[in-house]
Amino acid sequence: MAKRIRLVCTAAALVPLTVLAAACGSSGGPSSSPPSKSSSAAMVGPALPTAPAKGTAALTETGSTLLFPLVSSWATDYQKLYKQVTITTGGTGSGTGITDASTGTVDIGASDAYLSSAAKSSYPTLLNIPLAISAQQINYNVPNVKSLKLDGTVLAGIYSGKITMWNNSAIAALNPGVSLPSLKIVPLRRLDSSGDTFLFTSYMNAQDPSGWTASNVGTTVSWPAVPGEISETGNGGMVSGCGSTKGCIAYIGISYLAKTQAASLGQALLKNASGSFLAPTPATVSAAAAALTGKTPADETLSLINGPAANGYPIINYEYAIVNTKQSNGTTAEDMRAFLHWSVHAGQSASTYLNAVDFQPLPAAVVTLSDNQIAKIGS
Repeated sequence: MAKRIRLVCTAAALVPLTVLAAACGSSGGPSSSPPSKSSSAAMVGPALPTAPAKGTAALTETGSTLLFPLVSSWATDYQKLYKQVTITTGGTGSGTGITDASTGTVDIGASDAYLSSAAKSSYPTLLNIPLAISAQQINYNVPNVKSLKLDGTVLAGIYSGKITMWNNSAIAALNPGVSLPSLKIVPLRRLDSSGDTFLFTSYMNAQDPSGWTASNVGTTVSWPAVPGEISETGNGGMVSGCGSTKGCIAYIGISYLAKTQAASLGQALLKNASGSFLAPTPATVSAAAAALTGKTPADETLSLINGPAANGYPIINYEYAIVNTKQSNGTTAEDMRAFLHWSVHAGQSASTYLNAVDFQPLPAAVVTLSDNQIAKIGS
């Protein structure tokens, strides 16, 4: 009988891997020549197998739309390496990924958000394991505005309905010399339960706790009523919605960078904790992550939002696999450990995988922490 591993990443519905790989790539795809089986780093003890079990394995994945393109490319190459493994990927949103992993509907959930304290209390055997480092863009569709600076206070004002026009004095104060039009702001927000919503609301709260309270930070929030606001599903919906709406503002995962550029959306420079306005580049994302690597605890639950690096972009995050340490049998546990371990070693190749989705690799110390957590998966 085929073994079945169910994984969760964020998108919309389970579909065959070949369809997902074609439809959901970002700025490119994986190399046509996958790394050899021997390219993985050394295993950490016998709990981390060098390969999946010999029997046929059917793996399914669904969850974060931000992580979805990367997991799809990993799955494609993993199947080339291990012919006995069939992987189907999909996307439903981080919130659904966490929920499905918690209830056992899937074995692995992909999420931009770490587990809440409530989830950990309700499901003490769940782990959140970083797989890569991502970032979030703030995009806009404002004619003739090529460069724009924003901060958490202004964004909180926009999403709470207090700032409604692009030529508002608060926006103008951040952008001296920029000709801002008398154009209505149209805020786009996620309708689905989304890790991107968690990241975005975390940033607003970190920069302006009174303007956006901690009680309204999460994968699903109670958005204040704002006239003209638009709700979208998934990062793809945010890109298409903003692209077709003059005056829009949207928060979109960095793995959709190529798509935001194709839609001619502007990308705002965001104010970090040191007062610098920065774009999400490999250098600024890596700098932000490096400043927090040493603070990452053994369970890897850590907010990377608005970090201390002077040259660090303020909205970055670990992309997580949400898994249960208690699997139905030892073979399934072994297959899960093998795939996840491969992902945090061979899957960290920038040229083969990460550059295509504009992600950054895990620091070596975080890879070790992830390996230690992966090794806990058993039956």
